[in-house]
Amino acid sequence: MTRTSIDKPYIESRIKDVEYLVMKDGRTTICTITMVNTYTVNGFSACVDPRNFDSALGRKYSYEDAFNKLWPLEGYLLAERLKGNGVFQE
Repeated sequence: MTRTSIDKPYIESRIKDVEYLVMKDGRTTICTITMVNTYTVNGFSACVDPRNFDSALGRKYSYEDAFNKLWPLEGYLLAERLKGNGVFQE
């Protein structure tokens, strides 16, 4: 059966690895999501005052930022596949 939509579990199944880096400023977290095809997407989060830095929140928000960037990419790939399978006609 041909997939005709993208959902969160599908995108999650395409993730190979997730890495986090906290910058020297002590307030910025970078999340790098590596997909199974080795493509990477980065997400960022930062607080204004380093005294308010929370590692768990930095990871959460930077992951969400990176993950949200995957939706249009996966949508584009799906449209390409559907067009190639003759599902979409011009």
